[in-house]
Amino acid sequence: MSMFENFGRLGVTIRQAHARKKSIRALNSLPAHVQKDIGWPASPPNDPQATLASLLLGSTR
Repeated sequence: MSMFENFGRLGVTIRQAHARKKSIRALNSLPAHVQKDIGWPASPPNDPQATLASLLLGSTR
């Protein structure tokens, strides 16, 4: 396996993670009633534990 194949896979992984985070941000920005209608779990309102988890882990979901 060449070094370039590894870089290619890393690039794909980074793009997929970025797209996933972008989708999650978009869904979290929807109003609560729309999130409920589509089955997305409602975002916790100003939960300090959720804020800490998102800072440390990147996302609570």
